[in-house]
Order: sequence, then C-alpha cells, then structure tokens
Amino acid sequence: MNWNLGSSRPLRCALPLILLAAPAAAQETPYAKINAAAATSPVTLHPLRNGVVMLEGSGGNMIALSGPEGIFMVDDGIAVSQDKIGAELRRIGPGPLRYVVNTHWHWDHADGNVWTHQAGAILIGSANTAKHLGETMRVVEWGHTFTPEPADGRIAMIVDGDRTMAFGDEQIRLRRYVPSHTDGDVSAFFRNANVLATGDTFWNGLYPFIDYVAGGSIDGMIAAANANIAMVDGGSIVVPGHGPVGDRAALIEYRDMLVAIRDNVAALKRQGKTLEQTIAAHPTAAFDAKWGQAIISPALFTTLVYRGV
Repeated sequence: MNWNLGSSRPLRCALPLILLAAPAAAQETPYAKINAAAATSPVTLHPLRNGVVMLEGSGGNMIALSGPEGIFMVDDGIAVSQDKIGAELRRIGPGPLRYVVNTHWHWDHADGNVWTHQAGAILIGSANTAKHLGETMRVVEWGHTFTPEPADGRIAMIVDGDRTMAFGDEQIRLRRYVPSHTDGDVSAFFRNANVLATGDTFWNGLYPFIDYVAGGSIDGMIAAANANIAMVDGGSIVVPGHGPVGDRAALIEYRDMLVAIRDNVAALKRQGKTLEQTIAAHPTAAFDAKWGQAIISPALFTTLVYRGV
C-alpha cells in the first residue's frame, strides 16, 4: 500500500470523551485530554464476522472490511491516531483504502478524512455532513468553534437516501436517519455479515451526546433507535458509535432508557421546573449506575434532554 502515514495534522475539534459532571456551560474544554488520550492509547482490532472488523481506541468506533478493491471503512477516527490506524488496517489486507463512510460530521469520527483521502479513499456521507464539514460552527457544550475541513477532508459521494454498494462478496447498505444525533447521520449495514454500524445514534452503556447545533434532538434519537431495532434481527452484531459491541436486545434497552428519561424530564419541565431544578430532581437516577458513569454525565444528559422537550 502506498499510504501516507507521516505526521498527523492538528486536531480540528473534539467530542468530550471524559466524565462530565456538571451542567454544560461549566465544562472544561476537553481537547488537551482528548489529544493526550488519542496520542497514547493503542488502536485495537476486533474481528466481528465475514471479514468485518471493528477498530477502537481513537474516538468513536470504526469498521473496516478488506476486499479485492482494497479496504472499505466506516469512520476514520482522530487524525493523531493515523499511524496506529494504518498499522491495524494493514493487518486485515494489502489493498489500498478505497472508501470511507462518515456516519456524521463530528471530529472523533471524521478527523481522519484528510489522511484517508490522501491515501486514496473516496469520502462518503450525507449532504448535511458535507455541509457541516465545510462551515464554521460553535458547539457551546464543547466550548469550541469548528472551522471548515480542508478540501482533502470533504465528502465526495453524497448519500441522499438508501444506497447499496457492492464490495467484494459483501453488500453494504447505507441509510440516512431522520435528524437525531445530528441532522446528517448515516448507518452502514453489512448484509452478508449481518453487522450494523450505527454511528452515534447508539451509545452502548453510555448516555449519548445530542448535537442541537447540527439539528439533533431527543425525539430524533428515539426515532433513530427504533430505526436501528427495525434493521436488525436476533443474530445481528451492532457496532455503536461508542461503547462495546451490542445486539438487538442492547438497542431495545437503549431505546427504552431514552424514552423513560425523555418522559421524566418532560414531566418536570411541564411543572415549570427550571433546568437547575430539573437536574436537582435526578430524572436519570434509575439509569445512572449503568449509563452515567463516563463520557456524558447525568447532569449534562439531563441538560441536553431538557433543551429538546
């Protein structure tokens, strides 16, 4: 492979992959911690089924499949992990990078776009993902203003609705979600392997982030969870944007958690409770032991849900 595995470009933005324990406005910008974690953490390869593998250790989970044309990826992680990701990809096949799907625009899933494109990949994503990668956006919860992605990191192939791509012996169905985590999320379903990559519409064992600046909402997250449940069966492997590999039962448990907390927060808001009073009422208490121990705290998740009900 003729891959450019030299020095990575500077971090463009960051998703808070640390414990957030207070309302969003008070959060420390997490970029330095994220940079250090990505620079020092190993990238680990996990075989799934029929040659489909998951890579973890650079922000969000990534998927890769080697075929006669080269390598098909779903998401490409944080650019600082370029060398480690490249080393793991070489383990699964000798071919060049051929395609990279961005499940959405966030840094921990798309920051590797420049180097993967320069290595030969065609970048794929929704029109809204392409739009967000090309504009300046302020996400208050992250304390950061996002600047346009360089030209080499922009989407070249747009997913408007459902699109099926043949790749070797595999059929990969790309499908747009309704606005949910963002307004541009895309799933990738490897039909023969029966593996679904959900991006950040599913966080397994973790409260999710909802990007309201980019059109996300709690009701959209619930709709996307229902769409994921409908796409799989009892034998499916489900790769979340964050957290361990799951299955249909895990998707149902996640959906039920979202619905319960949405309803709890909505009831408090209807009573006239302020955000601070709603957080103090602990509407997530029944779920915190499992879902609230890392990444997005109960207080921040309550804040995100309150904003959308």
